[in-house]
Amino acid sequence: MSFVEVPWNKLSQEALLGLIEEFITREGTDYGLRELSLDEKTTQAMNRIKNSSILIIFDEASELCQLIDAKDKRLYV
Repeated sequence: MSFVEVPWNKLSQEALLGLIEEFITREGTDYGLRELSLDEKTTQAMNRIKNSSILIIFDEASELCQLIDAKDKRLYV
């Protein structure tokens, strides 16, 4: 595998928000006690990225970025 961890603060704000929004809208249905708005989900994801519980990885083979749970880092990096 050819994955590289990307520091969130190395991305432009526009690129980071685009990555987060793409991830959020791809996930599908909410299963929480209440449905969250896109803004609420974006804020939660941003906070998790900043506290390193979600990581950004870049796949050199496909040239795509994705968000992963930090607990799964060993599977990628």
